[in-house]
Amino acid sequence: MKTKVLMVCLGNICRSPLAEGLLKSKVDTSQIYVTSAGTGSWHVGEQPDPRSIAVAKKNGLDITDQRGRQFKAGDFNEFDHIFVMDNSNKANVLKLAKTDADTEKVQLILDEIFPGENVDVPDPYYGGDSGFDNVYDMLNEACEKIANRI
Repeated sequence: MKTKVLMVCLGNICRSPLAEGLLKSKVDTSQIYVTSAGTGSWHVGEQPDPRSIAVAKKNGLDITDQRGRQFKAGDFNEFDHIFVMDNSNKANVLKLAKTDADTEKVQLILDEIFPGENVDVPDPYYGGDSGFDNVYDMLNEACEKIANRI
């Protein structure tokens, strides 16, 4: 049975698509299923932000086939691990949790590299192109640790 991993950010166009692409590039996708979602519905069906696509491409990843979708309560039944990009997303996801088992699946992705420090992946949407490079680097390091663990 495949391990299923969900990456979650606000709009599912900047951070979580990068995290999805990065983790997919580091694992055996016949054994581990990775996808992403947003807590908001603004970008359902859309490609990732062009700046996320560009930073991924610059680093040898193609995320153009991804399409935005919204996180739903049923995702707790589908996924083994739910990695959220920041504390606001974590709170929004946990509002939909029905059991302790649901809650235990949710983790800040940067806890992988800053355990217990509650560090957010900054939202690069309004931060210019260098913000996307910084986010890529953070997520790359976190996804490397996740890939080695699962």
